[in-house]
Amino acid sequence: MAFLEINNVSKKFGDYEANNNISLSIERGKVFGLLGPNGAGKTTLIRIITRILMPDSGEIFFNGKRHQDAFTEQIGYMPEERGLYKNMTIYDQLLYLARLKGMKSSEASTTVNSWIRKFEIESWKTKKIDELSKGMSQKVQFIATILHNPELIILDEPFSGLDPINSKLIEDEIFQLAKAGKTIIFSTHRMEQVEQICNDIALINKGKNILSGNVTELRNNFKKNLFELHFSGDTVPQSCDAFSVIRHSGNEAVLSSSLLPNQIIKSILEQHVALNSFKELLPSIQEIFIEQVNAANA
Repeated sequence: MAFLEINNVSKKFGDYEANNNISLSIERGKVFGLLGPNGAGKTTLIRIITRILMPDSGEIFFNGKRHQDAFTEQIGYMPEERGLYKNMTIYDQLLYLARLKGMKSSEASTTVNSWIRKFEIESWKTKKIDELSKGMSQKVQFIATILHNPELIILDEPFSGLDPINSKLIEDEIFQLAKAGKTIIFSTHRMEQVEQICNDIALINKGKNILSGNVTELRNNFKKNLFELHFSGDTVPQSCDAFSVIRHSGNEAVLSSSLLPNQIIKSILEQHVALNSFKELLPSIQEIFIEQVNAANA
């Protein structure tokens, strides 16, 4: 049974249909990528999941039960437009937000201090939010999202403004949270991070879900039967019955073939090519994203 089940959810604002009959199934302990171009309806759907908005039609089930206001305490939401109070210190801000989520004062204080130590920002504890860099503010916002130990975590562009070291810190924490059984919805425009982090994705365009599934399976489903090889020596692979050479540069070539890899390799070796490496070229999530959005808009 899915941890979060979204069934035929629709939402209009006047004549504008932000969500049109969207259905998604998200498993517990998975990192789920919610993708789409600007204005696709992702933020509206997130606000419906968090019950900031109510759908016009459709249902959402949270851990097998019909979604209701009481479940929002089990949700941590990090919006793209950050919502920290600029004149509060880091500690006071996090303590306040923990208390809002129902944590007792002593528990909240212990938890806040624990996360501050973990993210190595003790020296900034008494700094006001307004004094922080964008990257430091991102770290505080991330802590605010997860400190009450939510079951469902929604992260909208969580890596914005972070340097590579802090990006890796957040990425590792996302993996740990998923390993602990937390369900994570990850929304971003950075497709390379989707491939690194997400188990499954859904692509929303013009309010509709136009593609969803496992990241690895989708890349395999959209493959073009292209293969890349590196070789040494002067013997260059030539098009034959087994494959066509699409392009060749130096000691690298790209082949097209509908045969199995071992059959292609056999034909390459029969041409006395000194083969160093061989791999199938799978489309990136970004390539699939662009292809599917363009096709839907055509």
